[in-house]
Amino acid sequence: MSKKGNPRTIGRVIKTLFSFYPVLLPVTLFCILFSSAAAAVPDVFIQKVIAIIEKWGASGNWEAAKSELVPTMLVLIAIYIVALAAVFIYNRLMAVITQGFLSKMRRKMFDGMQNLPIRYFDTHKTGDIMSRYTNDIDTLRQLVSQAIPSLLRAGALVICVFFVMLYYSIWMTLILLVGVVFMIYVSKKAGGGSAKYFIRQQKSIGKTEGFIQEMMNGQKVIKVFCHEDAVKEDFYKLNDELNADSYRAHAYANVLGPIIMNIGNVIYVIMAVAGGLFYLLGIHNIALSLNPVFSLSIAVTFLNMTKQFTGNVNQCSQQINAVVMALAGAQRIFELMDELPEADNGYVTLVNAVIDKDGNITETEKHTGKWAWKHPHGDGTLTYTKLSGNVTLDEVDFEYEEGKPVLHNITVFAKPGQKVAFVGATGAGKTTITNLINRFYDIADGKIRYDGINVNKIKKSDLRRSLGIVLQETNLFTGSVMDNIRYGKLDATDEECIKAAKLVGADDFITRLPEGYETMITNNGANISQGQRQLIAIARAAVADPPVMILDEATSSIDTRTEAIVQRGMDSLMKGRTVFVIAHRLSTVKNSDVIMVMEKGRIIERGSHKELIEKRGKYYQLYTGAFELE
Repeated sequence: MSKKGNPRTIGRVIKTLFSFYPVLLPVTLFCILFSSAAAAVPDVFIQKVIAIIEKWGASGNWEAAKSELVPTMLVLIAIYIVALAAVFIYNRLMAVITQGFLSKMRRKMFDGMQNLPIRYFDTHKTGDIMSRYTNDIDTLRQLVSQAIPSLLRAGALVICVFFVMLYYSIWMTLILLVGVVFMIYVSKKAGGGSAKYFIRQQKSIGKTEGFIQEMMNGQKVIKVFCHEDAVKEDFYKLNDELNADSYRAHAYANVLGPIIMNIGNVIYVIMAVAGGLFYLLGIHNIALSLNPVFSLSIAVTFLNMTKQFTGNVNQCSQQINAVVMALAGAQRIFELMDELPEADNGYVTLVNAVIDKDGNITETEKHTGKWAWKHPHGDGTLTYTKLSGNVTLDEVDFEYEEGKPVLHNITVFAKPGQKVAFVGATGAGKTTITNLINRFYDIADGKIRYDGINVNKIKKSDLRRSLGIVLQETNLFTGSVMDNIRYGKLDATDEECIKAAKLVGADDFITRLPEGYETMITNNGANISQGQRQLIAIARAAVADPPVMILDEATSSIDTRTEAIVQRGMDSLMKGRTVFVIAHRLSTVKNSDVIMVMEKGRIIERGSHKELIEKRGKYYQLYTGAFELE
């Protein structure tokens, strides 16, 4: 974090706080400042009490002293009662503001994260992102609940005490200021050193948590390849980095407190000596009160105020660490919140439709099983196009990184109801094509059309709603089997979910689970087999009933016997739909209408299974050599 970044970051935190609590926050600030000002009042009263005793003690007129002391004490008690009420109010309000602020920040972060492009998650470690929701958010909790209130209280008290000092004696105040300037200089040196390492500590925590999360997910692979010792070494390096940064940060921070406290003690002694000399030598006093006499009451009051003044300056310096850590955490949080959302300039939407025998399309709110693209035009007119599932890629080029092309001149024509398969070695670009159809990534050149409409004109949410997808990497969520199937269509009934499971052959194993469809799935389906997870994912796509299906190695984790069952269900599911299939197992694509053979980002062959076998090209070599591409 640059030095220029600190004011901007703390300013943004405060601005965000005010935007969340425009009424409660000013009330809380007023209570904090009032209670702080009230804490400076006793010094004034102590001076008055000593002055009254000095005035009437020599003559022994205690009645006169009492008549002046009692009203003074009553006023002091009243101020304390009001200050106590202010402290109670601001403590209660701070609890509400702090927890509410963190809750709203987490919501803003999560809401923003849902709009981020897939590219962001491909380039950032999950553990590092999680660290922003936990460690970095916790630094904000310390800032809002402890550091800022402490700084306000201490700062307000320092200002109040300073003006009281000026009122009583400018000479004594100047002596104190010389010591305080030195104290601030030391704080800046020590605090500045800790700031750099606290920032590095936050980044190191994110790296370490990212590594731990990655290793937890890969435990089976680590054990299979006996990499436990190598993983330990890698972790030790990251942990040592974190330890070094934390040590340096806290070494500076821990030294700061005792140094400032002892400087404060030295200042106290100097003020005591100076006050005694002023009093004994009868040095003429310069003060805002215009009192030429430097009395014993003023000397005693100054010693009390010196303790208060240096103590609160010390308290301010102690909060430097919390502020620095919070600024480092806040910057990482704002970085996540400021990430550019996934761009979507689409305006063509997907609607439920009623289509009569003449092909006329009428939009309806009810689900009819038929869809249409609603296309608004610049002149205010609307046109409707039946969703048929006609997908065309015309001379498409794509690159994940500039200057490193992944796809070259890809042209595909998928007619409604056709099954189009992509085969080829890993890295040939098969999955990338399906990512482009979904618009997880945007193409560099060429056109992708859906029912004749450029996909850039279609709203991404509507485009994806029309596509069912089963990925090679299955993701299941914590919940029941029924909940996971219903994820494909949140308003689906239990009967629709069961029907989808039966269609793809998942009902048989689900009913044999301990609690059937209500069996809880945890940890991404760790309590069921890989093949069963895949079947639930296929059922999830089936319940959505989309007009276009994308199957990315949908049966890769299923044994041959189960595959035959699933394939029959898939054939029923695919009937009347446009289907894109990515497969390594060539037996699963034999019945495809068109097979695209890919190599190094290009389509080198295309045709039906029979046509490609007759060509005796790459596909023939793969098919006759082995039923697996790898």
